[in-house]
Amino acid sequence: MTAPVQWILSLLLLLPPLPLLFCTRTTAQQQRQRPVFTCGGNLTGESGYIGSEGFPGVYPPNTKCVWKITVPEGKVVVLSIKLIDLESDSLCRYDYVDVYNGHANGQRLGRFCGTFRPGAIVASTNKMLIQMVSDANTAGNGFIATYSAAQPNERGDQYCGGRLDKPSGTFKTPNWPDRDYPAGVTCSWHIVAPRSQIIEVKFEKFDVERDNYCRYDYVAIFNGGEINDAKRIGKYCGDSPPGPIISEGNELLIQFLSDLSLTADGFIGQYKFRPKKYPTTPAPPLTTSTVSTTAATTVKNNAALCQQKCKRSGTIESHYCSSDFVITGTVITAVTRGGSVHITISIINVYKEGNLAIQQAGKSMSAKLVVLCKQCPLIRRGLNYVLMGQADEEGRGRIAPNNFAVAFKSKNQRNLNALKTKRC
Repeated sequence: MTAPVQWILSLLLLLPPLPLLFCTRTTAQQQRQRPVFTCGGNLTGESGYIGSEGFPGVYPPNTKCVWKITVPEGKVVVLSIKLIDLESDSLCRYDYVDVYNGHANGQRLGRFCGTFRPGAIVASTNKMLIQMVSDANTAGNGFIATYSAAQPNERGDQYCGGRLDKPSGTFKTPNWPDRDYPAGVTCSWHIVAPRSQIIEVKFEKFDVERDNYCRYDYVAIFNGGEINDAKRIGKYCGDSPPGPIISEGNELLIQFLSDLSLTADGFIGQYKFRPKKYPTTPAPPLTTSTVSTTAATTVKNNAALCQQKCKRSGTIESHYCSSDFVITGTVITAVTRGGSVHITISIINVYKEGNLAIQQAGKSMSAKLVVLCKQCPLIRRGLNYVLMGQADEEGRGRIAPNNFAVAFKSKNQRNLNALKTKRC
């Protein structure tokens, strides 16, 4: 048994039994009670703890366990994951723990796997749902967490996030302004205005670990109440605060995440509700004209490009230096738009990053690319590839017929590892 599991188990033996969560047993060798965690349940009260089935033993395969937590009315649920040890995957596709607001159709507050332990997770109401899913292949001891009830606006510096529905207010990172925000924190503020109003957000101070692509610590802001990249307004880090942000509708979601390494001062932001007709700065007419002209030119150029015969030439070695980025990964989405295919890659390894915008959440890395000609190279969802191409100044990756793309095999990895140290 590993040291962290022993520590958690010793902690459990000091806690009083919780009848809704587990049953107890004794043996001749063991006079003290040891909790036996079961799959799912309904948990109530001011506080308690919850663990995967059989914890600290290996959790069973092919299971789906759901726990519903309810704390007293007028308070919110705070969940602290003390230990997590699940099958690791960059996108948490196989074994994972999901945490949701409410008990049905609630906003997902996070998905976790591997051994990455997030900070405290705060619901916006007195209800929270936790779901653990495992597939046929399992690895690890599962998870254990504690939950507690807290006042919505008096949770202390160790917590962050929640529902904000007053006409104006502030939100800030834990420990602000006394010291840096802690590592391993996940915060989600759900701002909800009346249906006839929109929301304006401004940051007074802003200092989040700097990275060109905001892969490690970041603030992401979404239209609506769900984490959905299609609704994302922006992703921010560094020490320059973003400009004023105005929602499209009456809901905004602000998510802050810090990884387990460097931290910084943090931020404090203000929000206020505005009438829907609140004036925004109109885009100059020239912008629309320029965009339309550029788009038409791009379509015309792509059409000519895609008429060429599709035949891959050269090798990984001959394309390595001429490519802006070189990555290996799994295609998780592929959407045809016009004559191009927009794909999302779950990255296995990065050999050359160049200017490619790579997103990171915990240990998961992903990138969005455009295959300019949908039939050349032919990219299929669910398969692994070596992908080489070019990225523009904004970090958008593009793969043309003359770029190199090939199905990923183990022999490719040996070649790429050798090329990684090559000077171009």
